[in-house]
Amino acid sequence: MENNYTSEAPLIQLVSFNKLLEHYDGQLHSKDASLASRAKHVLDAQAPYPELRDGFDDLGILEKRKDVIQTILADTFSSVLTENEIKTASIPFENLVFNSSKRFQKILAEAGEGFELEIRNLPENLQYIMQCTVILGFYYGFKIDFKRPLFYDIPDANGVMRHYRILYNADFMEISPTDKAKDLDEEDLDELLQNFDDLQLWKEKIPPNSFISKGFVISNMFDVTAEHSISEIKTTLIGNNKRGSENFMDDFQDTFRSLFNLKNISVGFAGYDSNTNRFLKIHGKGIESFILKGKEVEYCDAMLCDYSYGKLLRETTYYAISNVPRYYEKSGGGQPYKNLHEQGIKSAILAPIADNGKLLGVLELVSSNVNELNSINANKLIDVMPFIVSSVLRSIEEEQNLIDAIIQHECTTVHSSVYWKFQEEAKRFMTQELIGEEPAFNEIVFKDVFPLYGQIDIKDSSKQRNIAIQRDLMIQLSEINGVLQMAWSKFKLPIYEELMFRVNNLLDEIKDTLYTNSEQSIFDFVQEEINPVFHHLKREDEVIKAFIAQYEKQIDKTTESYYDHRRNYDESVMEINMKLAAHLDKKQQAAQEMFPHYFERYKTDGIEHNMYIGSAIANDRDFNELYLNNLRLWQLQVMVEMENTHYALKPKLPVALDVASLLLVYSTPLAIRFRMDEKKFDVDGTYNARYEVIKKRIDKSFIKGTNERLTQKGKLAIVYSQKKDEKEYLRYVKFLKSKGYFTNKIEIVELEGLQGVTGLKAIRAEILYKADEKSEKTYTYDDLMQELKS
Repeated sequence: MENNYTSEAPLIQLVSFNKLLEHYDGQLHSKDASLASRAKHVLDAQAPYPELRDGFDDLGILEKRKDVIQTILADTFSSVLTENEIKTASIPFENLVFNSSKRFQKILAEAGEGFELEIRNLPENLQYIMQCTVILGFYYGFKIDFKRPLFYDIPDANGVMRHYRILYNADFMEISPTDKAKDLDEEDLDELLQNFDDLQLWKEKIPPNSFISKGFVISNMFDVTAEHSISEIKTTLIGNNKRGSENFMDDFQDTFRSLFNLKNISVGFAGYDSNTNRFLKIHGKGIESFILKGKEVEYCDAMLCDYSYGKLLRETTYYAISNVPRYYEKSGGGQPYKNLHEQGIKSAILAPIADNGKLLGVLELVSSNVNELNSINANKLIDVMPFIVSSVLRSIEEEQNLIDAIIQHECTTVHSSVYWKFQEEAKRFMTQELIGEEPAFNEIVFKDVFPLYGQIDIKDSSKQRNIAIQRDLMIQLSEINGVLQMAWSKFKLPIYEELMFRVNNLLDEIKDTLYTNSEQSIFDFVQEEINPVFHHLKREDEVIKAFIAQYEKQIDKTTESYYDHRRNYDESVMEINMKLAAHLDKKQQAAQEMFPHYFERYKTDGIEHNMYIGSAIANDRDFNELYLNNLRLWQLQVMVEMENTHYALKPKLPVALDVASLLLVYSTPLAIRFRMDEKKFDVDGTYNARYEVIKKRIDKSFIKGTNERLTQKGKLAIVYSQKKDEKEYLRYVKFLKSKGYFTNKIEIVELEGLQGVTGLKAIRAEILYKADEKSEKTYTYDDLMQELKS
């Protein structure tokens, strides 16, 4: 005999009709002559072929004895029901069918050539264990419920996937042990139940080929496509972040096609904003809106006719358009028919996604065939809409949470490294509130942390800004003078001459120096005296009106004044800040992975950043000063890289601004406290306040005994007060010089005493810039750590 079962299994499976034939053995002596005659007919047909009773594993016999097997199974496969029942005779846990009803044969034929029958969700690695659970019940008497719903997924003639639930009838099965079978007790059962997925254990307790199964199973199948589709829609919508997955809409559309039994329908969605009464495009992979037809947003009354508007927005009930072309003609090309018609849509259902009468969005089902979607099959949506509504409500809530998270991330400084501390405090707050107390949110303090501070400041920013303002004001006043000159020439009114005199005085006043109050006084003069006169002149003369229009075109609506040179300056500052901040933020992500530390940076005229590192912040990590040293070396490297970023950017700026860099080294650990009113961390205590004083004043300091400012373009200044810090940083500078970050020009300078602060020194290292941004090298933490350990 040829054994067709190749995979290892606890059961030696033999096809046998013994138990069914025993049924006929009993009927052979029935008082009912027709039953006895029928039994004799079946038994006589089987008698020459004892293997049909004894059992066989040569599956070729199924084909060879096909006629006899059909005779044996004739009563179980009634000819009266064969066109209606979906029924098969098969081998358990296999996809092999050897007898079936005509309805099943038709279903398989329509599935097309090459379709292979396969039970869904029956992984091969589970088959051994599944057979073992049957043995535990049949032979050992341990009742274990391992029943799972089993399904066949079979496409119909139109290619729409249909789903069939399989119900097994195992009345014609018998199981007997071989010599390999073992005795099992309650202890063995406990061990197996505890280790369901331990295949080796199952093989040890119930070895391969330790039992013989004889018989066959009858499978009755039921078309559960509608129920399955509803379940699939529910599952798809419940899953988190499904909307962003690649195949979300493909799967979703296939499910609706199965539900409606229509191959050519498509699904779309439109969101709804009740505040503005507009439909919105929902963003997600493959999500379209057919009523919006590619637009991001559109007012509802522009997208719907009165009737459809009433159905969707007032009644919140579905609106079926069974014949789009006809309604397009009848409405004279009105909406929503126009957009649907132009996309080749012939029938559609628009279903409101609503919660307690409040519209959240619209589900759109569309078809390229007339009448395919209509007010009758629209009722199929009744069962799925609650899941869609729940999903949309959850999606809105998740979106709001995301918005809140973004606002928190962008607008406050609760950094990820210290978030755990805020969580702890929030949990304590909630717990006290739950037990009826009136809690207060305690201040968050971190003690014994080391500070690091750095800044890249735009050089002479005040001077550059004043030059830009001065130039814009002079251009504006000159333009005003030109209009007044025309008015004086035409109308000879002394008031125009007097205004010209005042304008010229203002020009003389700001030509050399722009005083603090000059900008405001000129702005007030223009607003209160020039603008009313220009308003009058526009009505008096067309030529002057054209000149005034040209002047007004140059006025910025936000500042209500000339904004040309200032725009160039502001855009240059913004571009520098954006590029430097982006570089620092990117590098920070890697720095946090090495050892968690607090980080904040803010944009002024340049970029400043604070860092604090210590065991209080690291929470569950052991802090070692090596991590402080490494962060200092990292900071030094990144500051030079930011200088290089600016160097590459400078030629492209509207105003070629220079920058100067500075680091403050502070070796004394201090405490930081989160200021609830300012939503930021600050140093805590009067002793620690000295650090903040130094930070605020050092960039304005001079070299002792000179008028030379500490910060210079092209040089990095490292400010410190202790000799050990000097040694440490000279070592770092030497290391980075070898990597091409600095030139040989390195100096140590003493600083002029600041108010309340003396004894500060600085290393100034000349930066080596790279002409080609692409050639810029960066060094890993391994490099840096190696240097620290050497």
